[in-house]
Amino acid sequence: MEARLAENTPEETRVQIMNAARERFSRFGYGKTTMAEIAEDVGMSAANLYRYFENKQDIAAACASVCMDERLEALREVVRRPGLSAGKRLEELFLTLLRYTHEQAASQPRIEELVQAVARDRADIVHAKTRALVGLIAEILVKGNESGEFAVEDVIGNANAVYAATVLFGVPIFVNLYSMVEFEKTARNVARLIINGLRAG
Repeated sequence: MEARLAENTPEETRVQIMNAARERFSRFGYGKTTMAEIAEDVGMSAANLYRYFENKQDIAAACASVCMDERLEALREVVRRPGLSAGKRLEELFLTLLRYTHEQAASQPRIEELVQAVARDRADIVHAKTRALVGLIAEILVKGNESGEFAVEDVIGNANAVYAATVLFGVPIFVNLYSMVEFEKTARNVARLIINGLRAG
């Protein structure tokens, strides 16, 4: 197996390591996963694994970053989808965020443990992805201003406030508190409340 891995580029090997780690984190949890187990899953020695990642925290951070990028890409598609009003875009952003989080929590029941570890050990990644999400919300607010639908003076301040309202829908630990029907109803109600506050006139 090590011989076959040697044919990969370093980036391809890193991706294989991250995929193996994500699988193990989701099945057994972050705390119960070791570097040796990840190395075994990939088919390499633990010593070789350290050539690609310094420690388990670095692997977790890389996995979380990829996951958050996937989420951002799904949200970016909503923000830039043609033909939607700014209000509808904002509502769809809430619903897309909720559905993505629900899907991740369902397919990776131990994901919250990984989320907590990354938030604790690599807050810089969480802050960077949060800024990117706030930027997407700001795009919606700017489009709403341009169309006359919204009248937002402090775009970034309001984008941060809207982001704060999305936290319930973007954190896996909350997903099991309500049914999806209840969650979607809440997401729509929160979106409408915010949209009404942003409207021009």
